[in-house]
Amino acid sequence: MNFCGKCAAPLSRRTPPGDDRPRDVCDTCGAIFYENPKIVAGCIPVRAREILLCRRSIEPRSGFWTIPAGFMENEETTQEAAAREALEEARANVHIGSLFCYLNIPHISQVYVIFLGRLDGGFAAGDETLEAAMFTEDRIPWAEIAFPAVEVALELYIRDRRRGAFGTHTVDINWRAGEKRPPDVLSIGGA
Repeated sequence: MNFCGKCAAPLSRRTPPGDDRPRDVCDTCGAIFYENPKIVAGCIPVRAREILLCRRSIEPRSGFWTIPAGFMENEETTQEAAAREALEEARANVHIGSLFCYLNIPHISQVYVIFLGRLDGGFAAGDETLEAAMFTEDRIPWAEIAFPAVEVALELYIRDRRRGAFGTHTVDINWRAGEKRPPDVLSIGGA
């Protein structure tokens, strides 16, 4: 950001009094502009023992598989965002259930909020999807999962399903797609 959204004067990057980190500050009117993490909302859509995944047609990670998820829009709840993303990416009507996992990704300033979902009816590839398909646990293309957050969410889902009880999980993800995962983080799939 180069100019003030209130008075159009140039901004400077400095730590405002009483704050603990640099911000964009207008030296003319004093407005402070905060940069906050982006919230990604999504769901794990399930029918019987199969999970709906979408192969991305857009960057980042075009050609890789993901659950329906994306950035929240203003004036919607996280549940509404998760349902909208399922409809946009997989043309799927998904009943959004309980909160399943909360994934912090500090190095890219994102927070994933993932719900359990029940797939109602059919599905098809949406505008940002090459294909949408159902996978049983043993057929998930682990080596082609787009993002570490999706991999962790799927692994938590499988672990909880095997246990017969679903919890609510919080995980900090401090590695990037394609990097080796730390050994202390669960691993069910191919990673």
